[in-house]
Amino acid sequence: MDRLSNTVRPYAWGSTTAIPELLGVAPTGEPQAEMWMGTHPGAPSRVTRAERTGEGTAEQIALSDVIAAEPERELGTAAAKKFGPRLPFLLKILAAGAPLSLQVHPNLAQAKEGYAAEESAGVPIDAPHRNYKDANHKPELICALTPFEGLCGFRAPLEAADAIATLDVDSLKPYVDLLHAHPEEAALREVLTAVLTADPVEMRETVTAAAAAAERLGGAYAPYATLAHHFPGDPGVIAAMLLNYVQLQPGEALFLGAGVPHAYLSGLGVEIMANSDNVLRCGLTPKHVDVPELLRIVRFEAGDPGVLRPEASPEGEELYETPIDEFRLSRYVLAEGAAPRTLPSGTPQILLCTGGRIRAGELTLSPGESAFVPAGESAELSGTGTLFRATVAA
Repeated sequence: MDRLSNTVRPYAWGSTTAIPELLGVAPTGEPQAEMWMGTHPGAPSRVTRAERTGEGTAEQIALSDVIAAEPERELGTAAAKKFGPRLPFLLKILAAGAPLSLQVHPNLAQAKEGYAAEESAGVPIDAPHRNYKDANHKPELICALTPFEGLCGFRAPLEAADAIATLDVDSLKPYVDLLHAHPEEAALREVLTAVLTADPVEMRETVTAAAAAAERLGGAYAPYATLAHHFPGDPGVIAAMLLNYVQLQPGEALFLGAGVPHAYLSGLGVEIMANSDNVLRCGLTPKHVDVPELLRIVRFEAGDPGVLRPEASPEGEELYETPIDEFRLSRYVLAEGAAPRTLPSGTPQILLCTGGRIRAGELTLSPGESAFVPAGESAELSGTGTLFRATVAA
């Protein structure tokens, strides 16, 4: 088992205080948006292993290099064969101090097709208009550590129509009429297409008027006024009104599958995702929005966002069920005086403490601290607090 050293990413939307408070350190004054745990090439975790130097002295090594050197030892034979010589997931602490972009992720077939097409066309991997950075999909799950706000999936068109109509903005009335059309999927597609392809000057005026109305109405409209404050004139403000607004309480989670439009608005959470950088944006961003490609991969299905609550096992593991193999997120909540828990073995694991002090094997983890457990090792948990376990489907 290895204690992880992790990188904090200072994206502009990050909270300046949430991650420092979790870690028990002083804020730096700059946004601290995400702390990454895993083998993503952008910021792989690091471990200290004396045997890697060949001289018996310790040095820090990227976890990605450790795994690549002996993938079957670190990941287990099954995971190494299925996913290759790296962890197939990225675990994060995410701290949203301001809204993130409205976005959607492709499924695996779409990602492979899109990546191949852009490679064939010679689009540079770092080009701002490039959609597919790799050939993988990016399902993800966010679990709230504090009250957490987000947008997830389309709400019923008639519900969206009523909400937009209440703003009483003349330029929004054609969208209200479209949302009353049938079938519902076609109505949602038409409205999102109309919003994202509208004349920019006219849309800016519409968003300004809608924001003023949302400010006056308050209550359920307050989030849209906030979005307009951060993204003045952005069509994503209107697109956001088509989506379910979700408030998670600590311990609740959302699973974001392929084609589901979503945005995180505020709060601190544990996020896990398949290793990919494929994001198509729908708005709430100055970055490139490829409307035709976006419309190709969005799932125009209205429904409940499906808030997840963990299912407890007799062994004390509380699992967040998801339909994919690349990751499996669970947690252990250890009360004072509780009997030690033995972690399952056989798959690679990242352990993350988010509260209290947890003894995991030979390591003691405080909030924000994490460890990597190779597939062949088992560990016993003791102490008092909360620990998240990230692994792959067995």
